[in-house]
Amino acid sequence: MIEEIQALKKERRATILAHNYQIPAVQDIADLAGDSLELSRAAAALDSEVIVFCGVDFMAETAAILSPQKRVVLPVKGAWCPMAHMITPQQLDELKALYPQAAVVCYVNSTAEIKAKSDICCTSANGVQVVESLSEDEVIFVPDRNLAAYVARHTKKKIIPWDGYCYVHDQFTPEMVKAARKLHPHAELLVHPECRPEVIDLADFVYSTAGMCKHPDTSRAQEYIIGTEVGMIYRLKKAHPDREFYPLSDEAICQNMKKTTIPDVLRALQTLEPRVTVPEEIAVRARGAIERMLRVKV
Repeated sequence: MIEEIQALKKERRATILAHNYQIPAVQDIADLAGDSLELSRAAAALDSEVIVFCGVDFMAETAAILSPQKRVVLPVKGAWCPMAHMITPQQLDELKALYPQAAVVCYVNSTAEIKAKSDICCTSANGVQVVESLSEDEVIFVPDRNLAAYVARHTKKKIIPWDGYCYVHDQFTPEMVKAARKLHPHAELLVHPECRPEVIDLADFVYSTAGMCKHPDTSRAQEYIIGTEVGMIYRLKKAHPDREFYPLSDEAICQNMKKTTIPDVLRALQTLEPRVTVPEEIAVRARGAIERMLRVKV
């Protein structure tokens, strides 16, 4: 199957992108592995006609928004992000009506419709800088309450959070941190800003997945406890084979991220389906919110 994937990839002029949380086999066949925005930006710059995006729905949507001339395929139609769907366009409209003077910042882990109704997007790495770049003193932040709380710590602006969350990161507790530290007393604890505030309080470093990948380059530590989805461990071990990486919890698994398999990738290349498209009127506004974020200096 892998040989057939490689042959079809050339025939279709396709590029395979895999998020850091994908299963190891899918990460291994990808042309590029990374976080969602990193991959979408790469997709826009690539000289490919087809993008096979091994991730979840909002990621493929973002790639389609940034690369409207390319065919974007999500190998498993049912791979979706629960957090991205925790706020609807109507709910955001109601929130905006309550706070008419507030700017709207949406985490890139959101649907195209929510991006289109936002002033600017942000990632887990640049949320603070995005908020600080705005002239407004009040900011509606959707959909992740934990990332909103993390941003609120680092700005004097009033952050109005939506009550969404990532079920994988929200499950981490201080008790899990204490247990992991007891097992690995010399390890540095790296956690994602989608974690609860009380877990972030106990961490050594708070990073996006891209930041986690870079950290060992400048750290002297030989061991790390990783507070994010377990798929990240494979990526880290591959990049730093001389270090040890332990999951904060073996149960930190995104079921939707794990749906994509090698047969799914092969079928996607054979059929170029299921294709992900975004209506032009939504894509134009969503693209504006993403591009405004990309202009923010980090």
